[in-house]
Amino acid sequence: MLDAAAIAELADRVDGAQSNRRTIAKLTDDYPGMTVDDGYAVQDECLRRWQARGRALIGYKAGLTSRAKMIQMGVDVPSFGLLMRDTCDAEGGAVPTAGLIHPRVEGEIAYVMARDLSGPDVSIDQVHAATDFIQPAIEILDSRFEKFRFDLPSVVADNGSSARFVMGGRMRRPGDVDPATIGIVLEINGEAAALACSGAVLGHPARAVQMLVAWLHERGRILPAGSVVLTGAATEAMPIDKGDIVCARFQEMGSINVRID
Repeated sequence: MLDAAAIAELADRVDGAQSNRRTIAKLTDDYPGMTVDDGYAVQDECLRRWQARGRALIGYKAGLTSRAKMIQMGVDVPSFGLLMRDTCDAEGGAVPTAGLIHPRVEGEIAYVMARDLSGPDVSIDQVHAATDFIQPAIEILDSRFEKFRFDLPSVVADNGSSARFVMGGRMRRPGDVDPATIGIVLEINGEAAALACSGAVLGHPARAVQMLVAWLHERGRILPAGSVVLTGAATEAMPIDKGDIVCARFQEMGSINVRID
């Protein structure tokens, strides 16, 4: 485990890169012994700094939620990142990307919690009982690492490449639609760019919430009521540029339309 001074120095790098649109080398180049837990320690230090500046934590995001990505990164659980209120953009509006380096967009299912959820092994039924509604979402990713090259400890420290997100379409109760069988079409400038089923996320997007709650439990935390959880990319992450029009269509749940600014 890296010491506090190293964690603070790495938080300086990540926070500076995110704030100043600057690429950096992956963190393990200078700290080859850095672990995934070290990456989360950097993430925690960044959160402490963001909250000190008045930014609010409103939820979490899951990453590496496809089996192919897990095998590629040598893990058997997703990675988790933080959602800050000031990175949420309105559906139908413009998504600012001037401060981003190489943005990409992906479609996924969001869960919004009605009640606190905690414990080491909650069931999907318990997840759904604690859920207020599920909703279509798109996430804008932006790795701060040079040429999008990173490893797991580095990307965890970089908050899972989180940049911005949008929620829209129709809110649905989990019992009114099967969250695992929702077809998703991601269009860019009127052309279909990616197709997916919501079950591409661990077989069921609620499994990402299950794993998040277990991960929080290990850290002595809970998933609070009101939290937003982005359950991970169902579609491939597609590059976007200023001026692009993005439309994500969700079967039985409406669509999200935004302009990339």
